Amino acid sequence: MKWVTREKVKVDRVACPWLIKKFVDPDAEFVFLPHDTDWANIREGTVYDVPGCELGHHGEQVSFDAILTKYGLTDPALTLLAQIVRAADSHPSNPHPAGEGLRWIAHGLSALGLSDHEILDREFIVYDALLAECRTRAAA
Repeated sequence: MKWVTREKVKVDRVACPWLIKKFVDPDAEFVFLPHDTDWANIREGTVYDVPGCELGHHGEQVSFDAILTKYGLTDPALTLLAQIVRAADSHPSNPHPAGEGLRWIAHGLSALGLSDHEILDREFIVYDALLAECRTRAAA
């Protein structure tokens, strides 16, 4: 399946592809389009993390949360990871302290001048590591 979002990925637009590949659609293809794309007229693929879409931000919830909800992903470790992604990507009322470190990593990778796909390739390991730690903490 094709998944479509804005280019110049950082936090949520890296976390979502990781989540999709690991738990929703292992064969997912990601397409990154300019910010001024007419998102309502995208007919091929699932649009995520753009203004006004189902799999986007809603209140304090980020796109990662929307994907968890839509696909019924209720693992406590993913729920904890969502708190970290939310804290790194937006400004929730009660941010998880690990969010700031994730934001630094995401913005640092963006500053390296890599393509969106290169950022995904490099940063997925960060989300693998975060999930491992979230599993440990959620089990405690």
